[in-house]
Amino acid sequence: KLEQQFLRAQRMESIGTMAGGIAHDLNNVLTPILMSIELLKGNERDPQRLKILATIEASAQRGAGMVDQVLSFARGVGGQRLRMKVCPLIKEIERFASETFLKQIKVTSDIANDLWSVLGDPTQLHQVLLNLCVNARDAMPDGGTLALSTCNLTLDDHFVSAIMDAKPGPHVLIEVEDNGTGMSADVMDHIFEPFFTTKEVGKGTGLGLSTTHAIVKSHGGFILVYSEVGKGTKFSVFLPAETIAETGSAQTDVDLPRGSDELVLVVDDEPSVRQITRQTLEAFGYRVLLASDGSEAAAIYQARSQEIDVVITDMMMPEMDGLTLIDALQRINPGVRMIAACGLNSSDLTEKVARAGVNHFLAKPYKAQALLSALCDALSPQALMP
Repeated sequence: KLEQQFLRAQRMESIGTMAGGIAHDLNNVLTPILMSIELLKGNERDPQRLKILATIEASAQRGAGMVDQVLSFARGVGGQRLRMKVCPLIKEIERFASETFLKQIKVTSDIANDLWSVLGDPTQLHQVLLNLCVNARDAMPDGGTLALSTCNLTLDDHFVSAIMDAKPGPHVLIEVEDNGTGMSADVMDHIFEPFFTTKEVGKGTGLGLSTTHAIVKSHGGFILVYSEVGKGTKFSVFLPAETIAETGSAQTDVDLPRGSDELVLVVDDEPSVRQITRQTLEAFGYRVLLASDGSEAAAIYQARSQEIDVVITDMMMPEMDGLTLIDALQRINPGVRMIAACGLNSSDLTEKVARAGVNHFLAKPYKAQALLSALCDALSPQALMP
């Protein structure tokens, strides 16, 4: 079993590397689309055209969401970590399933009253439960029973010895069980791979379970699956129980801030990203210089460092990447204000950017609100680098 798990992990790592590269390129495609829509909507009054723009925006955001799922699988999942109870999430999912699933599907729950807390992201864990329940629904086209249950469980060394990434200690166990069509052993061997699906064309992206696996793994947990063809499937999600004090806080939306004729150097190897960023910034009161790579940006900054107020740079560029450019600009001016942008929003990359002295990060694809808010923060007096 350990050998099978190891080979599966190797295969998924290779798929993840490929998927991450594709997702990065797709985010560069989606960024100018989302920003262009905001510019067009601001100058449009015709209801029919606004409706068309809303449709385009919704489709682009759906694409961005799918890319985000791919990146979650390929590069791990970040997010906030709060000390939380999973009981409210279970009850919310139970209510959702009861109200929206087929009436032939009976939804039951068995939730322990004294359930331990876990350190997790409520939104991501909600997504895990929703993905598992939707899969269970689809496995019961003619109806059946969807059972949700939770309990406290302390795992010992013997139990975890046969499971990769599992660690002994207190855990919260969440089980999602159905009595639907079930799966064969061959299918179960691939269910956590991105884009693998047994559903008909157009009825599944194959990203739900891969994202679920990535989220649970990022929380320090693991998933076990038991299934028999014609008898149903049980997913068992193990999350480490936590007693760490509550951390993190919710982000609040901000109004779109305007510039005051500040000069911004935008560095990106994608022409469409450069152009729409320039149009957006100029529409909101900024002046803009463009550079297509790190070398060109360094030359521009060397000549005009006294004029440039802030630099927005992509992190993944040919020849001179973002981290090298950051170092080069800081040698010219230790107080340079910078914003890093990238289509691979991994925790490893954000840590490297922070260690380089840049505290402002834009995850592609971003909308005008995120761009303008990041600029406002970077230009504030408190953001000046020592």
